[in-house]
Amino acid sequence: MSASDETPSEPSHRGRAVVIGGGLAGMLAAAALSGSVGEITVIEQDALPAGPEPRRNLPQARHAHVLWSGGAEAMEQLLPGVTRGWLAAGAHRIPLTSGMVALSPQGWYRRWRDSHYLISCGRDLLDATVRDLVLALPSVTLLDSTRVLSLEGDASRVTGARVRTADGTERVLQADLTVDASGRGTHTRQWLDVLGVPAAREEVVDPGVVYASRVFRSPAGDQPFPVVNVQANPRMMEPGRTAVVLPIEAGQWLVTLSGTRGVRPTSAPDAFGPFALQARHPVVGDLIADAEPLGEVATFANNASRRHFFEKVKQWPEGYVALGDSVAVYNPVYGHGMSVAAQGALALRETLAEHGVTAQGLARRVQLAVARPVGTAWMLAGQDIFYPGATARRPRLTERVLGRCVDRLMRTSTSSYTVATALTDVMTLSTPVTRLVRPRVLLATLAGPRRPQLMDPPLTGRELALAKGAQKTP
Repeated sequence: MSASDETPSEPSHRGRAVVIGGGLAGMLAAAALSGSVGEITVIEQDALPAGPEPRRNLPQARHAHVLWSGGAEAMEQLLPGVTRGWLAAGAHRIPLTSGMVALSPQGWYRRWRDSHYLISCGRDLLDATVRDLVLALPSVTLLDSTRVLSLEGDASRVTGARVRTADGTERVLQADLTVDASGRGTHTRQWLDVLGVPAAREEVVDPGVVYASRVFRSPAGDQPFPVVNVQANPRMMEPGRTAVVLPIEAGQWLVTLSGTRGVRPTSAPDAFGPFALQARHPVVGDLIADAEPLGEVATFANNASRRHFFEKVKQWPEGYVALGDSVAVYNPVYGHGMSVAAQGALALRETLAEHGVTAQGLARRVQLAVARPVGTAWMLAGQDIFYPGATARRPRLTERVLGRCVDRLMRTSTSSYTVATALTDVMTLSTPVTRLVRPRVLLATLAGPRRPQLMDPPLTGRELALAKGAQKTP
């Protein structure tokens, strides 16, 4: 029997929305819509798990994900109580900067008094907590194991999406607003091209990063332990290695390594520790030298940073919005993807609350608002352009000048609480990047470091004992 289009029933007075993608960004988009839209259908190609279990089309979930306070607070506004849910399920709320030992491209950060925080747990736990809260909303319906085939409408307005369900049936879901939150595999450009919408400009920076991750039993047991993060220095004009220890639920460490083109890690278990030891400092390799691995090494290689400038398309169609990874993806080492998705969803909610789902120009207003957190994260990830082979062109003069300014800012932040706090404000996406050009911050940056740089990681005595292998798990 041939498939036929769905005959839509009368929409509720508050309108109807379709969200493409049932991952984190899609669930947050549904939460954002729930205050202004009466019927919300989330379409997801995977069969979503009932709890914190792996998803087939989310291979990056095996690697370290950091949810900065700017993203966590946006999620809390969208879903009150979500933070409590994460912590009850075993996630950690780690204070910054006392709970982080980090080697920046310009030296070790000091562990200043706290001004921010991050949420640390496995991605499956984080997603499941959000998913449970969203799917409990009465206005939200999930269609999983369902694939979007195309958009309905024309170049001036998107009116919904054509989908194919697991049994092969095709139908059209009509919508006042369609939101693409399908992630890095988005088809927005192709779908809009079919409708005749002008193509958005695209930028790609690809240093050839490969990630390798493994879970270990924490030598610290259930005791608090800091995030340990050894970053690369793109300005050295050579391949870069990173290594991070992320304390997660169930007394475990999630250890993620990365390498750019020329020094990429592999899935070989015997190579994992030696690779960590070869980062700019061997502290992560030292920490895991006697730790018990709890699984195999997982790798992920699709890590090019890519941004679609949808907000620049003047003939953007009514009734269509893209957010999260559908707009931009970043080298995961910066940890901004989830926070940008949350802030984009919050921008969607605020714009809808002000103008309503059927307002003329709504989609373009949302796209402009989504671009603000995207732009901040894109600028912060811009240092990747200095890795060999990251782009087909040499860095422009403006990029080289900006790189030098960032270098000085980071170097000063290793010894200045004022600059370090301003930088943390921006890195956690808690404030706009303009925070870095306030007079007090500029003056401190121009003056440069006032203290000698730390030569070793600022670990406490107990932490140092673990790093040296002097303290063993009973």
